[in-house]
Amino acid sequence: MFMPDTCCTLVPYFEIQDGQLDAFKALALKLVAKTRTEPGCMHYAFSFSGNVAHCREGYVDAAALLAHRENVAELLDEALKIARIIRFEVHAPEAEIDKLRGPMAARNPQFFALEEGIRRSSKA
Repeated sequence: MFMPDTCCTLVPYFEIQDGQLDAFKALALKLVAKTRTEPGCMHYAFSFSGNVAHCREGYVDAAALLAHRENVAELLDEALKIARIIRFEVHAPEAEIDKLRGPMAARNPQFFALEEGIRRSSKA
């Protein structure tokens, strides 16, 4: 069974300051733990390549993504003291992007509008 796709995917890459990798990884674990409580989160995890971290994250819709941002704001601020975002993308249907443009403007993401695709329901 297929359903309308409202999924919003964030694609941030962080460049971690020299000597701060362990501290960033500790914060990443806290971010994952805090995100576990969010019913609208579909997936959330960090991967690393040297001093670059990527957070793989997806939400059921724009409202869930914005709720996540509020939930982790304090921890993200801590992470941004020892790392900087070097690339930041948002992938979502245009209708969901429209809901995110204003709230996310300060981070200056690159928006990618989803076109035709499929999304399976979890009951399929």
